[in-house]
Amino acid sequence: MNFLKRLLGIEPVKEVTDEYGNEIGKFMPRPEKPVDEEFMLNFKKNGGKFLYCENVNELRLNFSEILKENNWTNCEVYCSKPSISEDFEHTQLTFNKNLEACFFLSDCEFLISNTGAILVSSSQMGDKKLVDLPLNFIIIAKTSQLIKTIGEGLQRINKNHDRNLPTNITTIKTFDENKDSDFMSYGSTPKNLYLLLLEDL
Repeated sequence: MNFLKRLLGIEPVKEVTDEYGNEIGKFMPRPEKPVDEEFMLNFKKNGGKFLYCENVNELRLNFSEILKENNWTNCEVYCSKPSISEDFEHTQLTFNKNLEACFFLSDCEFLISNTGAILVSSSQMGDKKLVDLPLNFIIIAKTSQLIKTIGEGLQRINKNHDRNLPTNITTIKTFDENKDSDFMSYGSTPKNLYLLLLEDL
């Protein structure tokens, strides 16, 4: 019916334009979203909480606001990397590897834009599985870690670590316990996750 309306001139054909207003032919491929924009959209769709930080001071400020919002200012934190815990020694947090801690604080391998997932490995989790770690996560990442696909992430891990490849490589992609699961998220462990993304480009 819609085709017939367009054929008879009753329904106008909508023009598709790019970001500059230039008309795009109907057989031309649609322009891809920038990786950072695509990641943000998919990450939020998955239920994640995202805070962009222009510099380290802003990152520390946002981190403090997360602690206040959740009443975590004096709690235990599961953190496997001394380099990260040292950045927050000025807080009243206790850093250890207690699985009963309020939250898990870590960096990540990469941010996957086409799924809005976070790629992690044994470099962050050690020998633990996602299901073993606390429900609440605060992940610190940099804009240079944004990539398109998980395949690209695996290639870069292979290149960066040469022969000492990390094990336990997985993605975190469900950030809302109440979110309806689909086939792609089956078996994943939901985490209440905050992402602090630091500009480094």
